[in-house]
Amino acid sequence: MGKVLDITPRLKPTHNSKTPAKAEAQVLDITEARQEILSRDRRVVKRTILTEFVGAFVVLPEKGLLKVALYDISEKGLSFDLDLLDGGFQNGEEVAMRVYLNHTTYFPFTIKVTHARVVEDENLIRHGANFEKGTMNDVALHHFVKFIENVSASLKTDNGDVLVSHIS
Repeated sequence: MGKVLDITPRLKPTHNSKTPAKAEAQVLDITEARQEILSRDRRVVKRTILTEFVGAFVVLPEKGLLKVALYDISEKGLSFDLDLLDGGFQNGEEVAMRVYLNHTTYFPFTIKVTHARVVEDENLIRHGANFEKGTMNDVALHHFVKFIENVSASLKTDNGDVLVSHIS
């Protein structure tokens, strides 16, 4: 028979042994911490991302209408893009805006620019703006935003559906 090694000094002590037990490592559940971080980072208002969904224009005094691309919209405001060559608006600037529902029908409202930043790789300036409250179109604007939110949830893309030329 071979030599017997005594390994008892290397064994971990059990709770029943006379040596004091080390405090067990605490297992942390990161789900709660993660939810806290997510809720802190979430926006206060729901935003709906738009890309060429409706026609939007800003009114440039003594120049006319300038087409903008609505980027997103929420209850409090919207963001829109302007081509870098068209320039941009300054923070705090009030801008008259029109949203066209077809080629001739629109409703006007006023926004106040809160920030503008250049998006170099897209060659544009993205503006963020709040809706000016206390205007005659507050109610229409509220319903328009709700309409966009509800419709955008079920939008479909037309992939060349066949049109009927006439019915006989």
